[in-house]
Amino acid sequence: MSFPVLETNRLRLDKLCKEDSNSLFELFSDDSVVEYYDLEVFTELSQASNLIEFFNSRFNENSGIRWAIRLKETDKFIGTCGFNTWSPKMKNAVLGYDLLPQYWGMGLATEAVHRIVKAAFLGELSCGKLNRIQGDTVLGNLASESLLLKVGFKEEGVRRQSGYWKNQFHDLKCFGLIQSEYREI
Repeated sequence: MSFPVLETNRLRLDKLCKEDSNSLFELFSDDSVVEYYDLEVFTELSQASNLIEFFNSRFNENSGIRWAIRLKETDKFIGTCGFNTWSPKMKNAVLGYDLLPQYWGMGLATEAVHRIVKAAFLGELSCGKLNRIQGDTVLGNLASESLLLKVGFKEEGVRRQSGYWKNQFHDLKCFGLIQSEYREI
């Protein structure tokens, strides 16, 4: 299957390419973006190039997908979203997303996540039609929790110390969305 390009009113979601390295570096070299992320702040451009290769390898291996989020009018890269992993057999996936801080609070990440969730539940992706999508947040990441709730995810509980990065354990709040409960906005 070719890489799916998705659109919303304001956004185009497409494949990350090496030309996105500078923009991805800008995104992940920002302390506020990686505050709750399992990545250290980027200090070298090669880290961005390597991450693009990693994201694209997930699609090539049919184990996940990551889109570049671009403003439709200008084609400007503003973030990424996708499924970190998916299981066609179990019909589920784990969601991830990030956005440049100057675009926070505009509903753009919510719009992007709605579109990829819809694609997954309609069977428009190479993983086939999914039944469940999970999103995890680090405790205290209220903006991410708000996004998930707006899309229709339900809080399912806290998995204590289930994440480990930046030399510490993290409690993760689990959110789930079942296809039968999804309502498009």
